[in-house]
Amino acid sequence: MAELKTQKNDAPVEKFLQSVTDDQKRADCLAVLELMQDVTGEPAAMWGASIVGFGTIHYKGKSSEGDWPRVAFSPRKANLTVYLYCSLGEQTDLLEKLGTHKLSGKSCLQIKKMEDIHIPTLKKLIKKSYKSPVFG
Repeated sequence: MAELKTQKNDAPVEKFLQSVTDDQKRADCLAVLELMQDVTGEPAAMWGASIVGFGTIHYKGKSSEGDWPRVAFSPRKANLTVYLYCSLGEQTDLLEKLGTHKLSGKSCLQIKKMEDIHIPTLKKLIKKSYKSPVFG
């Protein structure tokens, strides 16, 4: 079974977020950082070169196994990607209230701008994910 390539490391989260060149995306990242810190009570940590994560779970899938953040986000080129492990496809009530977003796979939430999102609903999704058992 392959080990996950993305590993937790000691790179400074603040330095990474300040390197986001798009002002709006950087502000959105800082808002999600604060939200995830508030919900989880965990310090932020870098995972790989571009994922900011909170907490750790041990993941065992069909083709890979390793540690992964319990909740995380990453400023991607097109969207801000929020990684939530509460099987998003089953969260239809919350997703209907969330605002403009796209889903990618079971656990990736794509957000164009935080101003398009209902923050209390995102907070509920983060909390649900953080407390959710691991699925694979």
